[in-house]
Amino acid sequence: MKFSCERAMLQREIAFAQEIIASKNVNSMLSNIFLEADGEYLNIKATDIKVNFETKLIVRVDEPGSTTVFCDKVLRILSTLPDGEMEFEDQDSILSIRPLGARTKKQFKLKTLSPEQFPELPEAPEDKFFQIPVSEFKEMINQTIFSVSNDDTRYFMTGSLFLKTEGKFIMVATDGRRMAYIDKPAEEDIPDFEGVIIPPKILQIVAKHTGDEGLIFVAITEKIIFIQFGLYHLSSALIDGSFPNWKRVIPESQESVVSFNRQDLLDAIRSVSILIEHNATRTYLKIKPRAEGQPETIFVYSEEGESGTAEAEIPCTYEKPEETTIAINYRYFVEPLRVMSTDEAEIHFTDPTKALTLNPSPEDNLFHIIMPMQV
Repeated sequence: MKFSCERAMLQREIAFAQEIIASKNVNSMLSNIFLEADGEYLNIKATDIKVNFETKLIVRVDEPGSTTVFCDKVLRILSTLPDGEMEFEDQDSILSIRPLGARTKKQFKLKTLSPEQFPELPEAPEDKFFQIPVSEFKEMINQTIFSVSNDDTRYFMTGSLFLKTEGKFIMVATDGRRMAYIDKPAEEDIPDFEGVIIPPKILQIVAKHTGDEGLIFVAITEKIIFIQFGLYHLSSALIDGSFPNWKRVIPESQESVVSFNRQDLLDAIRSVSILIEHNATRTYLKIKPRAEGQPETIFVYSEEGESGTAEAEIPCTYEKPEETTIAINYRYFVEPLRVMSTDEAEIHFTDPTKALTLNPSPEDNLFHIIMPMQV
């Protein structure tokens, strides 16, 4: 195998592949990338067995062939070289890498493994693909992924539920103390499908590497999800389990509503959290009704710790006559407030000890259910 290409182009694709590869894998082949020069393309593959990556780029192929080589080493070599054309040649299980036209002559030789040992990646069923605007799919990921559980003993909550029903796509994530929900309209000709649990790794990769325009193509089988955009083909094993009954978590009605500027509350909670002791998360929201000469406010404060205390107060709209104090895990508010796009947001609640709803305003297709802490 022998081919040449621009360093920057190849480095970009190898860096993407490195994100797929497991960092601590005892199987040396899973630390390798698969390279195949054929026609005018270089095909690149990477896998950690659960998540798979394929792409291709235009190169000049002098001798077709294929090999596998340690991905991290290739990436580190490319990062040390100047922009320009590179030549790659595989002979006798050695991959030679040489910059062409550089003032200083360099050559790197890496041991390779037989491409026949590289795992066979699943093939996407072309007749099952449907399309979603990439901006909408990214928003669904970004608005929910932080609510995914990291508790492996509750593996059925370590991914995001994704389904299509009643003319809309729905994505839900929960860790048992909070739940994030978002829906987006779906084309009528896309068949409904039951919820599948998607691991966060492939969703994070999609959110990071897609732009804000165009379409993303998705196919779902019994055990695998396939995602395609541009020249990238990704796939991932689905999580096999029963997702919690998320509909039962949604309160039927909540009598009290507090409206506020989203950025104001986000800044207030972030400021107060500075003096919260390490590993502690409890923060208090004291919602004060209008008093004589005083407008409605949300008073944000923390418990006294070794470093001291912090407090902040922001204006709000609150129609109830009674003062209410809610204890929250501040991270459960910071994460959704940070990714909302509206200027205003709302908290809905009935009792400060029961589930509350945080949502942007006005917006009816996105909300977060959060369980308060003990006061």
